Amino acid sequence: MIAKLLIANRGEIACRIIRTARAMGIATVAVYSDADAKALHVRSADEAVHIGPSPAAESYLVGEKIIAAAKETGAEAIHPGYGFLSENAGFAQAVIDAGLIWVGPKPSSIEAMGLKDAAKKLMREAGVPVTPGYEGEDQSVERLKEEADAIGYPVLIKAVAGGGGKGMRKVDAAADFEASLESCRREAKASFSNDEVLLEKWITSPRHIEVQVFGDAHGNVVHLFERDCSLQRRHQKVIEEAPAPGMDEATREEICAAALRAAKAVDYEGAGTIEFIADASGGLRADRIFFMEMNTRLQVEHPVTEEITGVDLVEWQLRVASGEPIPLKQEALSINGWAIEARLYAEDPAKGFLPSTGPLEQFHLPRSTPRSPNRVDTGVEKDGEITPFYDPMIAKIIVHRTDRSTALQELASDCARVISWPVKTNAAFLHRLLSDPDVRSGQLDTGLIAEKGDGLLASEDDSRELAANAAYFEFMRGKRDPQLYDEEALARLPIWQQPSGLRLNSSKRPFSLVMTDGSDRYDVEPDETGWTEEIPQGILVRLKGETRVFKPYRYDAGGAASAADGAILAPMPGKVIAVDVAEGDAVTAGQRLMVLEAMKMEHALTAPFDGTVTELSAATGGQVQVEAVLAIVEPDEE
Repeated sequence: MIAKLLIANRGEIACRIIRTARAMGIATVAVYSDADAKALHVRSADEAVHIGPSPAAESYLVGEKIIAAAKETGAEAIHPGYGFLSENAGFAQAVIDAGLIWVGPKPSSIEAMGLKDAAKKLMREAGVPVTPGYEGEDQSVERLKEEADAIGYPVLIKAVAGGGGKGMRKVDAAADFEASLESCRREAKASFSNDEVLLEKWITSPRHIEVQVFGDAHGNVVHLFERDCSLQRRHQKVIEEAPAPGMDEATREEICAAALRAAKAVDYEGAGTIEFIADASGGLRADRIFFMEMNTRLQVEHPVTEEITGVDLVEWQLRVASGEPIPLKQEALSINGWAIEARLYAEDPAKGFLPSTGPLEQFHLPRSTPRSPNRVDTGVEKDGEITPFYDPMIAKIIVHRTDRSTALQELASDCARVISWPVKTNAAFLHRLLSDPDVRSGQLDTGLIAEKGDGLLASEDDSRELAANAAYFEFMRGKRDPQLYDEEALARLPIWQQPSGLRLNSSKRPFSLVMTDGSDRYDVEPDETGWTEEIPQGILVRLKGETRVFKPYRYDAGGAASAADGAILAPMPGKVIAVDVAEGDAVTAGQRLMVLEAMKMEHALTAPFDGTVTELSAATGGQVQVEAVLAIVEPDEE
């Protein structure tokens, strides 16, 4: 058995491998870049070696540095995880040539499945069903267009060396083919240094079905059943589950048998995944499921297979790499219940899912309890930092239950409990997706998320509900300090001296509060439906996976009228570049008072209501800090 293992990866997968290695009594060595010096995987390992600057091309992708780190620390084996160098046949061979154990398939197997066109030819020869298409050597525009016409539109152009959704173009009509081909080749060349492509028939109702396989050096190969990874956004998996909804036993037997033929065709050892595309327009049928590609590594979504089979796939990898046979025979493997995984990304759905970076000042993941057991695989924690250098996936939340409906419900609930601030995540998006009726009923295909569109994003009503929870926190603060919201006392005060954000109303409700999240403001009645906590920056609210910070509104960059506060505050640190009024000036609601420049943008600050400028502290050219009082407008007596 391996005594010391170096993990040639970072983040969630590195922590995952360390966990199993420690349980097996194997010492671990982490590697890290400048950006990851304080990362969780570094602190979790027994040893850690610095391998270079933050960019992956200068650290995690430099095989020589990783092999040198293994030799320096006396590690006997290298586990590549997924991504980075995990499917690099040259690196695998270099590890072996250095006298180290490669925890993965043989370099020849990686190479055989590395190019999609060659892999498809090999699969045809092995009797594995393959999507109708063209993988020929003639890459001329004329030949490719001729083949596309013969296949019939729509067709899919795919880079032969592609992956991760890059180098793929759907073409709906012959007139668009050449432009799409040029675009695909350009992206493939930039991403993979290879602009060769293949063509596939576009499947109109596609499901992504994959089979987990495992082989050893003794000639044994088993499958661990299928997973469904159809819920994708821009070709990236978001939700994965096992088994696949709607899969009958006969179809399962055929697709798993095909996966075994594929693995045996390349003399496969270790963990691998055979990926299929299914035409689900008439349900899952074996004659409509076609080989797509093979991933010669551990998959991100491997936990769902572990949950339904009770197998630790990383343990199997380490045992097989040590020369042992696969621990279980095929007949000893079975499906137990249903498992679903959600990928938590550091990204902002409201801004087109752009990656979100920065310090994790607040970060809490749902905890497993006896009543609601779950599994969370993560590589970050509170007070850590999300950098711009690596993949934005920061955690995986996995739920295993006896049936799919319960698993979906529990996973949606877990996603709703995620707290992250100021880094944004897709937790609320995941909660809505898992609660969607089509997802609940198993009506899946790879286009579902795109079709749902904005319906899976936060709405104005969601924002108001968040604000109402912040208002409730503020209201309870007033209950604890009766003088703060004593209506008789408030009635005697000029309105601009009333507590920020307060509005007296009719007898139907004692008052509402005007809250702001820094971008918009909301006049809401206090309501307690979510989780709140006071932090230095304001009131942190979590509701249905959405995390936001609110404060009572005081008139800042928005400037629209409301009877709350005549103080004009700086919404952020910046420079005053124009002042349009002087003390004593009469102003009207919405009139521009001054202009603040911050983050290369200009922000006009306007009068909240008709009144008089009674104080003015801002001056052109002055630097101001956030929430500095720049002016006070006293409302007209009317």
